[in-house]
This record gives sequence, structure tokens and C-alpha cells, in this order.
Amino acid sequence: MEITYSSRLLLLLFLGHSFFSARASIHIYDTQPFSEVGNAFLLSGGSEGIVASTAAAGLPPYTVDSSSYAIPRAINDGRSYIRFENISFWRTKSAADEDPDMDHDTGLVHVVIFEAADRDNIGGSAYGGQRSICCTPDLAKLEGCKEGWVLRRPSASDVNWPIVLDINFRGDDLFTKLKDEDVYITKTGMYNLFFVACDPKLKGLVMSGKTIWKNPDGYLPGRMAPLKKFYVLMSVAYLLLSLIWFTQYLRFWKDILQLQHCITAVIALGLFEMVLWYAEYVNFNSLGVRPVAITTWVVTIGAVRKTVSRLLILSVSMGFGVVRPTLGGLTSKVLSLGLTYFLASELLDITEYVGTINDISGRARLLLVLPAAFLDAFLILWIFTSLQKTLEQLQTKRSSVKLDIYRKFSNALAVTVIASVVWIAYEVYFKATDPFNERWQSAWIITAFWDLLTLVLLCVICYLWAPSLNSQRYAYSEEVGEDFDEETQSLTRGMPDGDISLVESKEKNGIHHVTAFDEEDVLEEDKRE
Repeated sequence: MEITYSSRLLLLLFLGHSFFSARASIHIYDTQPFSEVGNAFLLSGGSEGIVASTAAAGLPPYTVDSSSYAIPRAINDGRSYIRFENISFWRTKSAADEDPDMDHDTGLVHVVIFEAADRDNIGGSAYGGQRSICCTPDLAKLEGCKEGWVLRRPSASDVNWPIVLDINFRGDDLFTKLKDEDVYITKTGMYNLFFVACDPKLKGLVMSGKTIWKNPDGYLPGRMAPLKKFYVLMSVAYLLLSLIWFTQYLRFWKDILQLQHCITAVIALGLFEMVLWYAEYVNFNSLGVRPVAITTWVVTIGAVRKTVSRLLILSVSMGFGVVRPTLGGLTSKVLSLGLTYFLASELLDITEYVGTINDISGRARLLLVLPAAFLDAFLILWIFTSLQKTLEQLQTKRSSVKLDIYRKFSNALAVTVIASVVWIAYEVYFKATDPFNERWQSAWIITAFWDLLTLVLLCVICYLWAPSLNSQRYAYSEEVGEDFDEETQSLTRGMPDGDISLVESKEKNGIHHVTAFDEEDVLEEDKRE
């Protein structure tokens, strides 16, 4: 489908959204300048998915003077609206001095609100030429629009939409103000707000004030609203995993490995992060504000969790805690990579979440995705390279129990990587085929998938390396042949009481010698690395 000039124009504005000094769905404009686009001066006021007001909300007409509804109402009153408060426009003195007649309108500013599906109802093109937002002399002849005004065609679904509100400057006034109004939303969609000036004399126009965007259940933008319920479910899932893991952890605390300490830390961070995200969205939805400090704290915990999770997988792939007691000379390299990944992830998440007030990402995020993606690719390569070496080492020494665990782990990791690649391809397709975010109601799944995939892989790791009676005893031991394997138990299973003396005997006879041999192998491998 060919995208019209007007559509490309709006798309450019959407992608180039500046992050106003605003919080949540309260968009604050502090002397924001208008930009010259085509034959108009534009300022983007926001873009959010809004669910239609419920039938029981008892709506007044689609636009009303908000002062008549000044009595506070519950946030879940079923009403959806865009409210304008203290919207003021300032023009340059040279523009005001051109016509000092105090009784004459000398400047006009339009407030344009439209649903994404009606974007082509704003502006037009004469004789197949360049598409213009403001009515030109040719368009006035063809469309019957008023020259120098925004060209608007009624929507096929509602003749009152798109909505265009007009504000005039009077005489030589430098300042004019929009009357406080509420625009009620009766149709679910992705709504866009633009302030437009068609008069060339208004170059240098700036605006201040705020708009409040509300959904039936609160102030959360439509794309983010389902994540509040999702994080409730994720918090419950992490809580159940924590209870199961900590029960085993306390039961066998004398035999806990360093690897299992790391797994415990990842579970705790995951649970903490999910609870914090839920609390952040509840605050966002209830108060209509998103304090920078709180959101920064939440994304920092998330960046720490993602970093520790990736280092845990890398360490397991290297055999840490099971095949080798330490990472040796590789420790500094692993920590350096972890620090770099944390910084890249922190910057990306701060850009995406802190101060975000729209349902559309900015170009800054697209640039910050690249370092994080590169580091993820490097980590995957390092993980599978290390995993292959560990599998070869276990196969050479015929460590059948550990080899079976690592094969299961490698299979789970391969499935995770394949699922990630497929999902990335889907995400690229989803965004490429939906440039105006018309499928915003399902966009939350993009974010939710990664948290869910992380939880599934963590559950697999917890299953394979769950605390047990034999964790410490067989941490770095090697089984020699199938006969020994039949007399030993898996790292993740307990041992019958009657076998204790047999194990102790074998430990005295051979384990110390093999462990020393393993440590020599680790040192040699570290030198080669």
C-alpha cells in the first residue's frame, strides 16, 4: 500500500517525538517551539492508545468546558478523554506588530485530534501534487476548504471527528489561551494530537500548558495497561518458584554450591523486579504521574537482573560450580563484559521507560538498541563456544551424570535462542507493518514475551541444578566408567541412607585425586583462554 505524503509527514513526526518534561499521561509543554513542516508550523502534543468510554459513564457531548466538570471523579469512572488545561500560545513581537487593530483577529492556531485510521482525513493534495495539511488556493477550489486553515474531512464513522479546535490572537496581543476543555473518546483507537499554525506570520510560535489523557480505568496509556495485570501474574510465578527453590535451599543449605547461590540471587532479583514493575504501574495508573526517581530505580533493578542472568548462563556454560571450582583467569573478562552489558541495558531502559508519556518510541531508543543487541550476540557466541568445550571435556572423562545435565541445558538454551530469533523477526515485522501503531492493543505482548522466556529458562536451570544432598559431594568429582555411574546419583537427586558408607569409601579412595586433576585441567584451560 502506498503511503501518502501526509502519512509520511505524520509518521516522521511520530518517530521524531520529543520527550516533553512530562510524567505519565500528563503531557506538559514548557515553551515548546513549533516546527516548520510543509506549509504549516506543527507541534506534536502526544500519541496514546485510548479505550472508548464505557456506556455507563454518562458522557456529556464530545467536547465540553472542563470547568463544568471540575468536581473530582474516581479514576475508574469509565470515562476516557483528553483534557486541555492552561494551553497558552506566544508569538513573536514582529508578528503582533504587523496589524495593531485591537478588534481584528491577527493569528489562528488549530488544535487537531484524530484517530490513526482517520489520518488521511487531515490535509489534501491538489492535482496529484504535494500533500498539504493547510488548505491552499488550489485545494480551496477543489475541496471547498477555507484557505489558510487546516483541511479536515469528516470521518466515515463519526462526522464530529477528526476534531479541530480554533484559537485566535487578537490585535497586537503576544499571548492567547485555549479555553479549558475535555474531549471525550467514544471509539477505541490510537489518538494523536497536533497543534497547527497555517499563518506564515506565526513563525517562532511557542506553547505552554498541559494535556491529560485518561482511559476508563485510569491514566495508563492503552499499550501499557495490560502490563499491569501481566506483572501481577509474573510476581505470583516468581513467588511460587522462590518458595520451591528456597525450600530446597534451606533443606540442603550445608551442601549448597556457589552456582546455587548465584541462582538464588537471580530468583530474588526477578521477584523484586516484577513486584516493583507492578507497583510502578499502579502508581502510574492511579496518580497520573511517573516520578523519574522511582522509574529509574525500577529499570536499574531490571538491568542488574538481566546482567546477572546472562553472566549466570555464561558461567554455567563454562562449567563453573560443577566442572570447575572457579573461572580462573576468565573472571576479569566475564566481569568486564557484565559491566558493559549493564551500562548498555541501563541506558536503553532509561530511554524507553523513564519519562515516557506516549505509546510510540523515539529514535533515541532505536540507536541504543544496537549496543545491547551486539553484546547479546557476543554473549550467545561465547556461551555456546564455552558450552561446547565443557561438553567435550565431560565426554572425554566419561562424566555421564554431568554430561546428561549439560546436554539438557544445551538443548534448553538452543530452544531459547531459536525462540528469541523467531520473536525478534516477528517484532521487526510487527513494527514494520504497523507504522502508525494501529495494533497497539496487542503491542504489550512484545515486552511480555521476553520476561516470560527469561522465567522459563530460569525454571529449567533451577530444575537441573536444584539443591540436593549430593550437590557438594559431587561438585567437582568425576565418574570413571559406567560401573561408577550406576553407584552414584544425579546432582539433582537425593541418596538413600544405606549408600552413605559406600560413597564415603569411594570419596576417600579416589575423589581427592580426581579433583586435583580437574584443577590442573582448569589452570591449563585458563592459560589457553
